[in-house]
Amino acid sequence: MKNVKIISLGIVMLITFLNLTAVKFTEQKISGVVSDALGPLAGVSVSIKGTNKKTTTDFDGKYAISANEKDVLLFSFVGYKTQAISVGKKTIINVVMKEEILTGSEVVVQGYVKEERVVFDDNAPKVKAISNNYTALQGQVYGVSVTPKNGTPGNSNVIIRGVSSIDKKQEPIYIIDGKPARAEDFRKLNPNDIEKVIVLKDEKSTALYGNRGKNGAVTIITRNGLPIEKKDKLIKEIATFDNSIPSVEPNQEDYELFVENPFNSPKSEPLSTFSIDVDNASYTNVRRFINQGQTVPKDAVRVEEMVNFFKYNYEKPTGNHPFAIATEYGECPWNEKHKLVKIGLQGKEIPTDELPNSNFVFLIDVSGSMNSQNKLPLLKESMKVLVNQLRKKDKVAIVVYAGAAGLVLPPTSGDEKETIIKALDNLSAGGSTAGGAGIELAYKIATENFIKGGNNRVILATDGDFNVGASSNKDMETLIEEKRKSGVFLTCLGYGMGNYKDSKMETLANKGNGNYAYIDNIQEANRFLGKEFKGSMFAIAKDVKIQIEFNPKHVQSYRLIGYENRKLRPEDFKNDAIDAGELGSGHTVTALYEIIPTGVESAFNQDIADLKYSEIKIAPKDYLDELATIKFRYKKPDGEKSIEMVETIKNNALSLAKTSEDFKFSAAVAWFGLKLRDSKLVTNKTSKDIKALALQGKSKDEDGYRSEFIRLVEAVN
Repeated sequence: MKNVKIISLGIVMLITFLNLTAVKFTEQKISGVVSDALGPLAGVSVSIKGTNKKTTTDFDGKYAISANEKDVLLFSFVGYKTQAISVGKKTIINVVMKEEILTGSEVVVQGYVKEERVVFDDNAPKVKAISNNYTALQGQVYGVSVTPKNGTPGNSNVIIRGVSSIDKKQEPIYIIDGKPARAEDFRKLNPNDIEKVIVLKDEKSTALYGNRGKNGAVTIITRNGLPIEKKDKLIKEIATFDNSIPSVEPNQEDYELFVENPFNSPKSEPLSTFSIDVDNASYTNVRRFINQGQTVPKDAVRVEEMVNFFKYNYEKPTGNHPFAIATEYGECPWNEKHKLVKIGLQGKEIPTDELPNSNFVFLIDVSGSMNSQNKLPLLKESMKVLVNQLRKKDKVAIVVYAGAAGLVLPPTSGDEKETIIKALDNLSAGGSTAGGAGIELAYKIATENFIKGGNNRVILATDGDFNVGASSNKDMETLIEEKRKSGVFLTCLGYGMGNYKDSKMETLANKGNGNYAYIDNIQEANRFLGKEFKGSMFAIAKDVKIQIEFNPKHVQSYRLIGYENRKLRPEDFKNDAIDAGELGSGHTVTALYEIIPTGVESAFNQDIADLKYSEIKIAPKDYLDELATIKFRYKKPDGEKSIEMVETIKNNALSLAKTSEDFKFSAAVAWFGLKLRDSKLVTNKTSKDIKALALQGKSKDEDGYRSEFIRLVEAVN
């Protein structure tokens, strides 16, 4: 009996202990901010160790997750050390991520300012082992990465994982067309002359190249360096030792060539006409190049898209028109004695509950070219950001294309987020690219589910490397111009690098009542598809055109900064059949004109011959105080007839010091773009001066974008 009592007492104590333990470890909400040395980090994975429970940080680096005291939170992000933090009694856990320092079996080829000897010749001269060609290896081959260092152009690390040491003197061997070469020789190669880059490591490289290949081998095959039979023999020889490692295609990025706008005289060309452009793909693409230590291709820089990446403080519209107009006239910072006109449009912001119902079709490229981390995986996470914005009354369908096009998700209510996200997660890359078939099917689904008075839009996500007909931009232009007649708008999202086809993406967006963004990371996805969702996805006006007439009394010459591929003929302004740009809810649009005032001597003036049969008339006295007249035309999203607005700009230029912060900052961004394009019409291209002007316009910088821009300026000499 005594033993029974003891056992009973033990059971009671055990139950009491378990109850106390259960209370002690009750789940509670843990929240905080994850950042690095530069600020908040979006997209950081926050998980509970040993479970499947996880979340990610939002655009501001914030997260929230339910956990109990005994749990351990894991914070992980590519390029940073994973951190494990015990919850304990904490309800707020803020984390500062630290960049990962390479250890273990890795070899680092240090570039830019570090001088190293090549491994196969101790008597070889020292070389600076860095090249834009290194970027062909980025993200393409398992075990190889190229990372920027200190934000300095060209200052990159090439890492071949799996070799024996991280001694900086133990570089991989470079083989060009079967012959040992120096890293300097690789750097000097024209990327367009490279046919293949093949990476070998460990015993594979030593088997082929002996002891010289102990730290890995980078084999380069040029297009014209070897006869075809010798080239094939070399490739087969390498495949004998490792046919599992894929070859790396050289940089095949494609940008449309264009010449910057010249100065024009109002006496010979009194009208300047162009379509608005709210795209900002060029800025994020330029940012990607600079952050990776690469030289920015001249034709990748579209100045107007850089300027329009940023939002400016314009007055909101109050009348019946969907946008308000703001102008400012001041000194030009890059050419002394010149002036600058800033034209700003501010779109009306529609409250979320008043937005029209949406009919979205995601058109997703799942071809083989999308099979890298910064393409399809980033694309899927990006689209999830958009899915989180959807309401029950919205619908989304998913069309994919590779060798053929197919519908993987029929139109589904926006509140069925798990179903939509599951369809995204199931996507994988492989096959060739039949973009034309995908576009046809996506528009078919969109028109079959068309919502009258609603927001009907195809969202194309791709690296642009697809075929339409003969695959030319003209073929795509014809196709998309036909499709826009359906009343369905188009948004283009660009991903990746190496084979990124910017010119095709831009053509589609320009001709399809569309807009265009380049998504280089999850932070950009959060910005464009999250914070700016309404402006990106809901049009309040379409076919918006601007025409400006300068007064020759005050203007000797003028030129439009950027918008080279958005220029229109004067007669196009009143032609409602001519396509132009769209304006989204809450969007701002900015355009800049550089002015050479009358009486000013400038090396950029264009001498106009005296006319024999025509006479240039000076404006009547009533207009002598006017610098220019601006006309705007636009259509309602579902309209076909344009509405016109007219404004004038007075001839009272401000000193640069007295202009607004937005004037200074937009001018600094344009100035930097002109520098990157190596403009022949800019006398001062000093980064120090560009930075100084940007700093004067930086105070309103809640999201940190202006500070980020200043860091980009600092990184370019």
